[in-house]
Amino acid sequence: MSELTKNVKPLDDFNWDEYENGAKVNVSKEELDKAYDETLNKVSEHQVVEGTVIFIDKKEVIVNIGYKSDGIIPASEFRYNPDLKVGDTVEVYVENQEDKKGQLILSHKKARLSKSWERINAALENQEVIQGYIKCRTKGGMIVDVFGIEAFLPGSQIDVHPIRDYDQFVGKTMEFKVVKINQEFRNVVVSHKALIEAELEAQKKEIISKLEKGQILEGTVKNITTYGVFVDLGGVDGLIHITDLSWGRVDDPHKVVELDQKINVVILDFDDEKKRIALGLKQLTPHPWDALDPNLKVGDHVKGKVVVIADYGAFVEIQPGVEGLIHVSEMSWSQHLRSAQEFLKVGDEVEAVILTLDRDERKMSLGIKQLKEDPWETIEIKYPVGSKHTAKVRNFTNFGVFVELEEGVDGLIHISDLSWTKKVKHPSEFTQVGADIDVVVLEIDKENRRLSLGHKQLEDNPWDVFETIYTVGSIHRGKIIESLEKGAVIALDKGVEGFATPKHLVKEDGTQATLGEELPFKVIEFNKDSKRIILSHSRTFEDAQRDEKKAAKKARAKKDKDEVVKIDNQPAATTLGDIDVLAQLKEKMEKGE
Repeated sequence: MSELTKNVKPLDDFNWDEYENGAKVNVSKEELDKAYDETLNKVSEHQVVEGTVIFIDKKEVIVNIGYKSDGIIPASEFRYNPDLKVGDTVEVYVENQEDKKGQLILSHKKARLSKSWERINAALENQEVIQGYIKCRTKGGMIVDVFGIEAFLPGSQIDVHPIRDYDQFVGKTMEFKVVKINQEFRNVVVSHKALIEAELEAQKKEIISKLEKGQILEGTVKNITTYGVFVDLGGVDGLIHITDLSWGRVDDPHKVVELDQKINVVILDFDDEKKRIALGLKQLTPHPWDALDPNLKVGDHVKGKVVVIADYGAFVEIQPGVEGLIHVSEMSWSQHLRSAQEFLKVGDEVEAVILTLDRDERKMSLGIKQLKEDPWETIEIKYPVGSKHTAKVRNFTNFGVFVELEEGVDGLIHISDLSWTKKVKHPSEFTQVGADIDVVVLEIDKENRRLSLGHKQLEDNPWDVFETIYTVGSIHRGKIIESLEKGAVIALDKGVEGFATPKHLVKEDGTQATLGEELPFKVIEFNKDSKRIILSHSRTFEDAQRDEKKAAKKARAKKDKDEVVKIDNQPAATTLGDIDVLAQLKEKMEKGE
């Protein structure tokens, strides 16, 4: 009995004899429809039933569920199962028993969804291997159809090796393990990598158990970073640090190796559990220092390229893996503190002189200033005492100005040698850094590589002339240009300055002279060696008054003396009283009154 007739129940009053003889049987249409319907499965909308695939093409799949019409399902709902064939039993969801066209509407996707959540949870709990269809790419990984649910496959879980082309997996059906489920948001995370990790773990243990320092293995470049290269040794990874890629300096590991490149490496070290394995690539070739020319010695000239530069110096590679340091002090004969960047930059091709060479320590120091003559070797010839030059101001101190006549030749102008007449308190009042200044060589200190220079010596000493003008007692017009606690600075003619203490700044009316006043001053002291002139305004009127008093006193004394002489020349007829008067007068004269 077929599936379609097993539920058929014969009519109790049906006349089979008449029907067999071709007689007309009196049965209504309603009765026939009822009898026909009873031969079909009872199907309700919005329920999940099983059906049989009876037709498949690229666009649709036709499924028979024992209903009066077959259901049509889009073929896209079966992409996860590329092995689907006619006769397979599938679960379907009845969306509509009959649409406008009388067509049964089924959905395989909704049927799967109704049960897929339970199956997904069971797969996680049982660590079951399931199949899924990779639908498309998304940020950080792929979207996988698993039982009709869209699960997330992180890029790191596709394979044990980093994946650079995700598109190659789109449209593929692969096996997965469910690794995480968010029950609240119904998010599912799956992994393909988890399927092969167990197998790789076994391989890894076998490889690690055989590792030895110094062992050479073949590996595949797995990842390249700024600090080194990760190499797959067949299930276990090792790191070649950037410094172990080449004997020469490496600024970018991509210049040495490529992704997926097969290379030989040597095991340098690993931890006790052998989880971190340090590998070397350069160790497979001889050290360049061992191949360095044995005849190379101190004093020889070499050429190379600047590979690293710092404030203190530059490293020059004279051949791959062999470098020498040019310290900044060996870049110029100048003693000024400077950085190496002022002389060289990375990539410069330079010639240098070998200063030290230690093959055991594999160290070499170089110099480039030695390519030029040391200016101090012939300093007396180029800069003899008394010679005049133009120098550049480098910096100041409280006691003078440091200047540079040429690179490596420095000198000091003491503050007292800047000007014959101007009282310079700080060199910044006289010149500025970077300015040119004319100098004369006063003294050479070859041992300390320093010249004593002068600026004022370029002119004759005006104090030889001032000595004849500003004599002690002479009076000159002056202006108070600076007021100090101990006195005031007075500007005189010829650009010279004098000094007056407060008591010598008292005016005739008893008031104190103030800043900006122009008054007569008397020279009371002149010292050419210390270039000092001491002045007094008070003396200009006090000395005049004193001279007047002296003159009046002198006149009175002369008058009194004349009177005594006159008396002495008178006749002797003098009374006793006259003699007493004369005696008193004489006594006064003798006392100086």
